[in-house]
Amino acid sequence: MINTHSEVVKKSFWRAVLFATIVAALNFALWAFLNRPKQIDDWSGRVEGVAYSAFQRYQDPTKGLFPTESELASDIRLLSRHAKRLRTYSSVESPQIPRLAAFYDMEVMSGARIDRDMRRNEAELDALAALSRKHDNITRAMIGNETILRGDVSIKQLIRYIDRARAQLKIPVSTAEPFFVWERNPELAQHVDFITVHLLPYWEKIPRKDAINFTLGQYNRLKELFPDKPVVIGEIGWPSNGDRKEYAQPSIEDEAQFLREWFNVAEREHIDYYVMEAIDQPWKEVLAGRVEAYWGMFNAAREPKFAMTGKVIEDPTWPIKALAASLLSLLPMFWFARHFMRFYVTGIFFFLGLIQLSASVVVWSVSVPLALYLSPLDWTMFLLLVPAQIAIILVLLINGFEFTEVLWRPRWLRHFDLLEPSLPAEQPFVSIHLACYNEPPEMVILTLDSLAALDYANFEVLVIDNNTKNEEVWKPVEEYCGKLGPKFRFFHLDPWPGFKAGALNFGLEQTDARADIVAVVDADYVVREDWLSALTGHFHDPKVAVVQCPQAHRDFEDDPFRRMTAWEYDGFFRIGMHHRNERNAIIQHGTMTMVRKDLLVGTGSWSEWTICEDAELGLRLMHAGHDLVYVDELMGKGLTPADFTAYKSQRYRWAFGAMQIMKARLGWMVRKDSPLSRGQKFHFLTGWFSWFADALHLVFTMMAIAWTIGMVGWPQYFTLPMELFLIPIIGFIISKVFFGIVLYRKRVPCSWYDTIMASIASMGLSHAIARGIFLGLWKKKGEFVRTAKSRRLGGKPSAFSSVREELLMFIALVACIVGMIHSNGINYTEGKLWIGILAAQAIPYASALFGAWIAHRSNEPSA
Repeated sequence: MINTHSEVVKKSFWRAVLFATIVAALNFALWAFLNRPKQIDDWSGRVEGVAYSAFQRYQDPTKGLFPTESELASDIRLLSRHAKRLRTYSSVESPQIPRLAAFYDMEVMSGARIDRDMRRNEAELDALAALSRKHDNITRAMIGNETILRGDVSIKQLIRYIDRARAQLKIPVSTAEPFFVWERNPELAQHVDFITVHLLPYWEKIPRKDAINFTLGQYNRLKELFPDKPVVIGEIGWPSNGDRKEYAQPSIEDEAQFLREWFNVAEREHIDYYVMEAIDQPWKEVLAGRVEAYWGMFNAAREPKFAMTGKVIEDPTWPIKALAASLLSLLPMFWFARHFMRFYVTGIFFFLGLIQLSASVVVWSVSVPLALYLSPLDWTMFLLLVPAQIAIILVLLINGFEFTEVLWRPRWLRHFDLLEPSLPAEQPFVSIHLACYNEPPEMVILTLDSLAALDYANFEVLVIDNNTKNEEVWKPVEEYCGKLGPKFRFFHLDPWPGFKAGALNFGLEQTDARADIVAVVDADYVVREDWLSALTGHFHDPKVAVVQCPQAHRDFEDDPFRRMTAWEYDGFFRIGMHHRNERNAIIQHGTMTMVRKDLLVGTGSWSEWTICEDAELGLRLMHAGHDLVYVDELMGKGLTPADFTAYKSQRYRWAFGAMQIMKARLGWMVRKDSPLSRGQKFHFLTGWFSWFADALHLVFTMMAIAWTIGMVGWPQYFTLPMELFLIPIIGFIISKVFFGIVLYRKRVPCSWYDTIMASIASMGLSHAIARGIFLGLWKKKGEFVRTAKSRRLGGKPSAFSSVREELLMFIALVACIVGMIHSNGINYTEGKLWIGILAAQAIPYASALFGAWIAHRSNEPSA
């Protein structure tokens, strides 16, 4: 027998190793597939010319940070090996360039910057004239660069500058503008010695595959328009990174393919050109967007982005990243496969793939600074979004584990059914406690009738009315208990501290000494007659401390609001409670529950310091080493909250109470010597973590609104977050919706319509949960607000009176979306993704508004 067990363990070990290795290998293969080398036409000659901005990685002319002469010399020495000529844009800045270029036999097309600063313009013209007289390798002069495009000066003003330069200089003079400026202003051509045009198909939104033909078309058209003027392409190139411009996608591969093709075409057609540009200039990102930093043939570290011969790889470092992702996930994948080999193979591989994907996203994200030039604001977003992504990944893995276990388990390991009723002599005595506060007497009486009809011999019912002021509410219940006989005892407490827990603790003091079990039921529940007889048998096992049935609801089918909330509750009891029950980690909730009396009293009774005394008791009994049994049978049905205010307040109370419990019992979760099992720690910590996701949603929504205001109002300071960060967030949102809907369709017996409406109801609670989390963390004590199951109103409040905060958040997000659409954000992939995220962030608030409106339209008659 020992050998057989040893063989099973050994086999399980090697299967886990095999599964984890297979997924890691597939991950590496996927990285390889996405980074396949691409064959491009080789180029073995020297480039005709390159546009040269001399600034190093952290230099910026707008901040007065300029390169030293040694840095200039190093750049020019590097470029001289690849290009014949340089083009500069200013003669005031770095006037050493022509002298250094002459040392390496490079010609210079020297520029004079022309803009709205007239004094600077004069200084530029004077400096250009002086350099031209001093250096014979300055063979062309450029007066202004896209000056008309920017609107810095008029055509007439620019012509006057050009004419002055032509009179002073003995070399050909021109100015540089895009194609359409020359086409629309033919008079400009009369004052230059040659046409200098910028042909950048990326900015024209041309796909890379069509870019060469587009460029040749515009070049040839200019030759037709100005047959007497030589045409020089002053800038031509393709960016390696940045925002997509509709069909034009920046990438290293596309830059390499465009330039290598262009070099061959230009040599064949004898075209004069300057590549835009020699070296990446990160400082330009602030001026005209992220893409402006990535036009160089060399990166800012002066490393070539791609080779001029052979195949091109978009990300040459992909093997390191793929290996890092595989190694990062290998141990977690092995652990999961080793411990959950009982799952179907499909489920094992699904979750291993989810672990591997998560590791790849983490590696992908943290490697961003290696591939991009991050500005201080980019670093801010990076430092905020990477932890957020890790939190999102953890939530995704938590949800994915539940998804895997529910769908791909052969059977539940801990499954409990109804039992055959014991003989009356063997039945444990049950004291049923019904705490109520200001409940409609007719509703409580209906509950008492169902308890009176129980098919059980040994029980009592204690009705504890807690602080109800109006005698017309509690007196009829007291009178009715008197009619039901000695098994039913009524107590009216006024005043009494401790909320529901205080009332239940009073009930413990009044409990019949014969009682072995305390059962708790809410005042709105109608119980099945076999509730006690079919379940108390589980207490014959001395380890069992709690027997719990699900919450369930009645009288909701014809009421749209009650219907959507009823099915929303049902999801947790059909999915989450089974998932938790596998590791003896269910949430004890305060109705349809039975507790062993001596353990309840012996561990401290009901805790009055938290407004979720039921969940705290369940955790306390687990910590004491006892078992909790979950029987998924509808042994009683109550009423859903009466309206959205009650629905929200109940979930707020649960979130607030959960934080009280977390603060008080966190040591139980994190200490190694805690008697709680790993599974119990996992479920309580991750259960809280999932609610933290709602709190984080509120935080990031506020941040997104603030950032969007910055991007719309001050685009020169606030840029769009990078696509690398936005795609995983969108993926998480889609995955979470997918997991939820699939599990609902699998486990909850409702229609597609009810599934969608339950999802809306659940999302509509996000803001209430977030408030409960934050206030629960901040405050020590909370108020137990009774969940109203019916309203006695002469008139209804406005539809959205219960969701004012959600309405404001929704309006703010819609305004941000409109602002992004009317700004340039809609023109970029990142902008569209950002708008998508804003829209996704608005869904919970829209859901709350929809739920409040449905509740307002409810056909529930007022009492």
